[in-house]
Amino acid sequence: MIQSVKLSRLVLSDVNVRKRRADKAESFAISIAANGILQNLIVTPLKKPRGHYGVVAGESRYRGLMLLAERGEINADEYDVPVKLMTGAESELSEVSLVENFQRDNMNPADECRGFQLILSQGGDIDGLARRFGVTRRFVEGRLRLANLAEPIFDALADEKISLEMAKAYGTTASHERQLKVWNAYGHSSYNTPDTIRRTIANDDMRSSDPVALLVGAEAYEAAGGVIERELFSDGDDRWTNPEIVQRLAAEKMEAEAKRIGDERGLAWIRPVASSSTYNAAHGLYRVYLPTEPMTEEQGARAVEIEALLAPLQEQLESGTLTDEAHIEIEAQYDTLAAELEALEHRPVMMPAELASRVGAFLTLSHTGEMVLDDVFYSETPITVTMVEPDAAEDDAGEPEGDDASDDGSEGDAEDSERRAPVATFRIEEGAGHTIGRGNTTSIIEPDRAAPGGKPMSQVLMDQLAIQRRDVLGAALQANPGLALDYMIFVMIEGRNYRTEGNGTTIRAPLPQDAVPATGVPGSRARDYLAEVYDGLDASWSEPDNKVARFEAFRVLSDDTKAKWLAWIVATSFDAKEGYGAPKQIPLQNRLATILEVDVASWWRPTSENFFDRVPKGALLSLLDEVGGPSLTSRNASSKKPEISASCQKLFAGDAIVETEVKEKALAWVPAAMRFNDVASGEAVEDDGQDELAGLIGDDMGAGEDDDLAALIGEDAGEPAGDGAVDADSESSGTDDVTPPEHQNDDAVNDVVAAE
Repeated sequence: MIQSVKLSRLVLSDVNVRKRRADKAESFAISIAANGILQNLIVTPLKKPRGHYGVVAGESRYRGLMLLAERGEINADEYDVPVKLMTGAESELSEVSLVENFQRDNMNPADECRGFQLILSQGGDIDGLARRFGVTRRFVEGRLRLANLAEPIFDALADEKISLEMAKAYGTTASHERQLKVWNAYGHSSYNTPDTIRRTIANDDMRSSDPVALLVGAEAYEAAGGVIERELFSDGDDRWTNPEIVQRLAAEKMEAEAKRIGDERGLAWIRPVASSSTYNAAHGLYRVYLPTEPMTEEQGARAVEIEALLAPLQEQLESGTLTDEAHIEIEAQYDTLAAELEALEHRPVMMPAELASRVGAFLTLSHTGEMVLDDVFYSETPITVTMVEPDAAEDDAGEPEGDDASDDGSEGDAEDSERRAPVATFRIEEGAGHTIGRGNTTSIIEPDRAAPGGKPMSQVLMDQLAIQRRDVLGAALQANPGLALDYMIFVMIEGRNYRTEGNGTTIRAPLPQDAVPATGVPGSRARDYLAEVYDGLDASWSEPDNKVARFEAFRVLSDDTKAKWLAWIVATSFDAKEGYGAPKQIPLQNRLATILEVDVASWWRPTSENFFDRVPKGALLSLLDEVGGPSLTSRNASSKKPEISASCQKLFAGDAIVETEVKEKALAWVPAAMRFNDVASGEAVEDDGQDELAGLIGDDMGAGEDDDLAALIGEDAGEPAGDGAVDADSESSGTDDVTPPEHQNDDAVNDVVAAE
């Protein structure tokens, strides 16, 4: 029997079997406010609090009512809720809850769509309908779009031959013609997905997020007769079904803007391109490189100051010793200074006034639909512009006519012009090979681009000659391995210092991309040692601003110093593992460790932080049994994991009082993941006396002070070995590439972690 109970006397019951549900309280609240409670709740009387009832079924309706009460739209003490009262054991009430939720037939989507359509046809409005049903306007519009599907598609939805999602895919267009075209092609194939249908329908449309659409705007597009199909079933963009209208309007708008800019700046042409790339449009044209405004004294001084500030910041960032907060703060300082330096180095270009009428540029379209004048200039013939120093200009043309020289063509203020005194003088070089222009502007073709007779060579020919010139340099360098080694070490260090531009080689030695950031890896003796080695390296050669000057300064370093730089750059370039996923040892690194006779235990000891706290208690007891036998295990078996971890740290550091044999085993033990498992394939290779790489990074205690590094490389190439080979400090090859041991986590252990 249905009766009424005040809302304030209802509470949720634990016997409701439906524990997981979408949060639809807002939707139910809107619907109840518009239509009231259409279906009763099922409740059971509670012993405590007396006079209250637990909601067995109808929780979403109850939550919607409580939301209305919280907002003050209804009074919980006065609002009557229709309920059906049921009593019985908890198991019986749970069964009632299950039946109420289980025996429910959802409405066919086709009937739902036609229902919305019928209500609106009788004088309703979309917004009012959405409010009454507690849904969004877009939801109602989507159901109406489905109600208007082409008849074969709607019938398939009503007969449950296609899913609601598939119907939505066809409903992405309101055109029956396009719906049926895709339906006839794909509708009878069960393997097609809704995404396939959507992509097929959208192929002939333009997205509202397309840069061309953003440029034109929806208002102008629709005013010109364009049709927009709203995306009602996803968060995607609306589709514009008349792309030819959009393209025409965009072309008119960009051509008008191109004409305005061309007239304003006096350029030979401005060509609009409905893209952010000019690659294809510039085919067949010659790029004109304009000189950059020279730095003022103030700018030059600031650039030097910034470079001096960046160096120590970079060292701190690469040290791996900073806390997370300090790393973020210093990185922000570095980025700010680097951005300022970049702005100083990328100064505006300078264009002679007499050149403007012979070059052009492209008006491009950004991803946000904004027209942007490209800052690259082109000409139909090869033209090169060079800024001539005042002394050179006087030699070429007598007294420089400063008044005729032009600035960069922009509206710079008088103060900027005064700082660029004396006025810049230009030489224009083009393919004709004769002087054009007047005053302080001459035109001579650049020597390295000129073919016999003075005409310019094609870009393809220039590129081919550059490759052949490169090969000549390589062939010559083959006979001088010492110089090759200098060059290799130099460019690797330059790259590590973010100075890759102008290195002229593919040689790189970047820092490894570890799976765990350096700040998240516990410290070790090996890592500290590598930092000490870097601090002790001679870096005086890196002070000059010019790359060539730095290289020449590097070349005059002693072979011992170069070898130490090489050892450090190689030692800090090792990858911790191959690829992604589970750690996998690298055979070549293992062979290197064998050659160096690396004793991992002397460089790394397990601690609570880096190992013992990270493995299960059972693993620790097994380890104690391995090094000390059952007696050592029994001493710790009843202890909690934190206590065992602390005991292990002392034992494996050699600080515990134990038998000599146990102590030796503990000090020699490292987990398998820290061992270098070198497996020889075939017969071992005998040492040829040079010891290859080990000769460069091995123990230098027995090496003479006057050893010749270049001679060492020359000996490998069949040249005389000279006085001997230089050996660098073998310890500099130690690394801290620790990979996590493959143990199960001990999160299930209830012991509280604490220091001993």
